[in-house]
Amino acid sequence: MNEDKAARYNRLKRRVSLVSLAWTILLLGGLLVTDASLGLRDWAESLARIAPAMLTATVTVALYVTGLTFVSEIGSLPLAFYSTFVVERRYGLSNESFGAWLRDQAKSLVIGLVLGAGAASVLYFFIRLSPAGWWLPAGAVFALVIIGLTNLAPILLLPLFYTVKPLARESLRVRLVAMAERAGARVLGVYEWGLAEKTKKANAALTGIGSTRRILVSDTMLAEYSEDEIEVVMAHELAHHVHGDIWKGIVFEGLLILAGFFVAARVLSFGVGLMGLNGPGDVAGLPLLLLAAGAVSLVMLPAAHAISRVHERRADRFALQLTKNPGAFVSAMRRLGAQNLAEEDPSRLVQWLFHSHPPIRERIAAAQTFKV
Repeated sequence: MNEDKAARYNRLKRRVSLVSLAWTILLLGGLLVTDASLGLRDWAESLARIAPAMLTATVTVALYVTGLTFVSEIGSLPLAFYSTFVVERRYGLSNESFGAWLRDQAKSLVIGLVLGAGAASVLYFFIRLSPAGWWLPAGAVFALVIIGLTNLAPILLLPLFYTVKPLARESLRVRLVAMAERAGARVLGVYEWGLAEKTKKANAALTGIGSTRRILVSDTMLAEYSEDEIEVVMAHELAHHVHGDIWKGIVFEGLLILAGFFVAARVLSFGVGLMGLNGPGDVAGLPLLLLAAGAVSLVMLPAAHAISRVHERRADRFALQLTKNPGAFVSAMRRLGAQNLAEEDPSRLVQWLFHSHPPIRERIAAAQTFKV
């Protein structure tokens, strides 16, 4: 693998993500310190007057979120274009035309608007209901939403962006289903995941929970990898379900939401008078809520990555024990690293801040010392 090329590619992607974070912070902070958030709220309230009285507050929140989203797009769309289109093409990873990329961005914007407006409406319903204690019931509801999205995203959202169809290679389908049964993870089916129309990268996943759990293997992986290699990659994915990593992640995310909402409630109660808000239920305070809750998530991100790396190492061991094929594991990791331009050996600081998986070199070394 060309490590210099992979390192340059990942450095560029990290820099754009940091610039994007800075833009978000500057935008939300700027809305607060310039009173632009109050103006955006006034605009939303003026349009919401045409709605029935019982819906005025909800419509105001939805319109405010719509306005905030479009203002955010002014800075985030050029960054997304550079990161997900220009850089991907520069490094030979993209198969997507500009028109197709733009359509995907439009879909993401619409989905983000619907989910964002819905989430904010629920949040402010609880704030109006209990200005001091809203964070607890709101956090509980948002945790349930995470479970719902984890369950439904593979069948509702994924097909909006990718072609998903039953795997036609019967021998591989039977092999993967049999392996899932040996591992104790019942799957709904095995599907071909159409990545090739967008990217040259390869991937595989076990998505959904319960009745929506399904195996996905990208067409880019089916075209290049042996059945042994695909089997060992899927064995790794099965491990996350066998070990309950998905549910552990949901619980961690739920606790993070609760902590973020708790901090946000304290900050909001302090900022009401300071920011000239009409009360905690004033939607003009949403940037303050987002900054406070986002700060909690940002502080906890290294811990989340560290926990994830522990889970990934355990999943690698499970895959080796289940398949007893370290040779296929090593060759699959090398292929994935080269094809997806993964950094073989990033610095400890980069791992700590950005990586949810152990470095490729470490994973290969562990497999090479595995005793069958």
